Amino acid sequence: MLRITVGGDTAFVEADQIKETARKEPKKPARRKPKNPKPQEWLAKDLSQLRIADYKPFNFVDGEGVRCSLYVSGCKFACPGCYNKVAQSFNYGSLYTQELEDQIIADLGQDYVQGLTLLGGEPFLNTQVCLRLVDRIRKEYGHTKDIWSWTGYTWDELQLESEDKLELLSKIDILVDGRFMEDLKDLTLQFRGSSNQRIIDVPKSLAADKVVIWDCLER
Repeated sequence: MLRITVGGDTAFVEADQIKETARKEPKKPARRKPKNPKPQEWLAKDLSQLRIADYKPFNFVDGEGVRCSLYVSGCKFACPGCYNKVAQSFNYGSLYTQELEDQIIADLGQDYVQGLTLLGGEPFLNTQVCLRLVDRIRKEYGHTKDIWSWTGYTWDELQLESEDKLELLSKIDILVDGRFMEDLKDLTLQFRGSSNQRIIDVPKSLAADKVVIWDCLER
């Protein structure tokens, strides 16, 4: 028996009554969050199946200007609210082929195409595919075509990552970093889904040894 005093009045309540009331109170669902890997916990050599979820040439939404976008298959972050959840599976889609690579290179050759965008899935867990394509672009077009990439990793996390991830980072121009956070979702943001994500100028950041935000950022 518990004694409860409210406004000078005393009442006695059975403890079991309190427990029963508590059981009836609806529990708030726990806020789901993306997964957070330890440094070098997830490696492309162990995870990637060299598969492509989609290829979209000549689009205007995956970065600045007209772009060719390659969506690789497989992501471990599992961000709640992910807009491309089907591509989280490393076995989704079709194998990356020489034919597809040749098509991407040909599409990038159009004068009005500004560059390539890597998305997913997670490009930094598919470095075998991404590095192969990036290296060919640099060989054939130099830096006349820019390369953007989205990633669930933050810039600081990538600094502690495997050599292949650091190599890919060093060869791209713009990085949109960070997990998609459902509670920070903002559809008004430029090229981002949530306000924690940043659009980073990679060459300037590497030269300054700190994050330098893209100078064309609007919001």
